[in-house]
Amino acid sequence: MGALAGTVTAAGLFVAVHRREPAEVRRRRERMVADLPFAVDLIVACLRAGQPMSAAVETTADAIAGPVGERLSRVGAQMRLGAPPEEAWAALSGEPALAALARTMIRAAQSGAPVADVLTRLADDARRTARATASAAARRVGVYAVVPLGLCFLPAFVFLGIIPMVAGLAGQILLP
Repeated sequence: MGALAGTVTAAGLFVAVHRREPAEVRRRRERMVADLPFAVDLIVACLRAGQPMSAAVETTADAIAGPVGERLSRVGAQMRLGAPPEEAWAALSGEPALAALARTMIRAAQSGAPVADVLTRLADDARRTARATASAAARRVGVYAVVPLGLCFLPAFVFLGIIPMVAGLAGQILLP
């Protein structure tokens, strides 16, 4: 029975470890989420300064290094080489962190609407989401800290506080 329980536990742990997101992928995704508002603000600043979209995207890609810069440099290069903006921005829709930017830019390219105000709202939403995520992580830390404290202090309280008191009362009640 013990061997069966050990095998099932080992198989469960093996599956859980392999389903876990690799640390490098997680760090990359977190960096993309953190850099998105800055990148969008830079695109808006370049557009308001009069640059065309492809130049604004390439300037932003040069200024923002990392995964967002890599993705934006590809989009800018595709637009500079003559690719339709919808196709260039569609390459970003596979990234969860950049999907909202891709949808916004595809919609703007199809409708011909000005994008500066929409991108400003997108950057504000991304900042709000980042703040909410950080706040939720801070609240989770408090919950995770309670478990070890409870596991350490509860037994100590029982052994040092409750058991001597019960033993003392039992000694007075049982032994006159």
